[in-house]
Amino acid sequence: MTINQSTAREKAQILSEALPYIQRFHGKTVVIKYGGNAMTEESLKHGFARDVVLLKLVGINPVVVHGGGPHINALLAKVGKQSEFIQGMRVTDRETMDVVEMVLGGSVNKEIASLINQHGGKAVGLTGKDGSFIRAKKMMVKSREKEDEWLDIGQVGEVVSIDPGLVSLLDSGDFIPVIAPIGVGENGEAYNINADLVAGKLAETLKAEKLMLLTNTSGVLDKEGGVLTGLDAAKVEELIGDGTISGGMLPKVNCALQAVKNGVKSSHIIDGRVEHAVLLEIMTDQGVGTLIKGS
Repeated sequence: MTINQSTAREKAQILSEALPYIQRFHGKTVVIKYGGNAMTEESLKHGFARDVVLLKLVGINPVVVHGGGPHINALLAKVGKQSEFIQGMRVTDRETMDVVEMVLGGSVNKEIASLINQHGGKAVGLTGKDGSFIRAKKMMVKSREKEDEWLDIGQVGEVVSIDPGLVSLLDSGDFIPVIAPIGVGENGEAYNINADLVAGKLAETLKAEKLMLLTNTSGVLDKEGGVLTGLDAAKVEELIGDGTISGGMLPKVNCALQAVKNGVKSSHIIDGRVEHAVLLEIMTDQGVGTLIKGS
């Protein structure tokens, strides 16, 4: 077989470029929030699974936290239940919570774990109810119409605490944790929690090297549409103040910023529509998306 020398050199260069990053992050934990197109397009799903397996094989500990909003919407529609949102939060009554648990803790979680296993990993699917490792409480939403009014949106939760023991045990046994963002209250009730928030709090608790949030955008964009990176707290606050960061990007940026303020080395908002985005961010000089770092 004839080897194209130019192609061979290019591949060798890519592998060589990855070496210092493998050395730097060996034994470190990377928490990845998995969602958006990366969860729905077949080629991206398989690419993500391979990336996660490769990270584990070179000694990096990936921890996957996933969403599943479109899957929940689809099942709710099948059972004839209308989805309702208040300030971006899904109103979650008991019937909706049953569907959330069925989808996030069941079909979606198992599909992701199975895909990672197909590509040679050892993934274990979990929800925060397993071992009660994600403790939660009811989240109340402040009304935009009445200053002193708080809205009850059902079984939507916020993280009270995370016990790192179960995830650390899996990491040490060469397993890859795949976590559905469902928490448990003090009376055993289940809570639906925003996956970005769970990923951020988990990264803080595990003292992760990186928090990575996969999105359907190129990252944080300036007013001309260019990708911003290397942001610190002061710069992020400036961009929020002048309206550059707004809308749906705002909670993601706040989550990323909170993580680095609480000990995570760096946060990354990356484009999950790019094939092998996780590897490109961790293993290459250029990276992909927006880096948010501590001050």
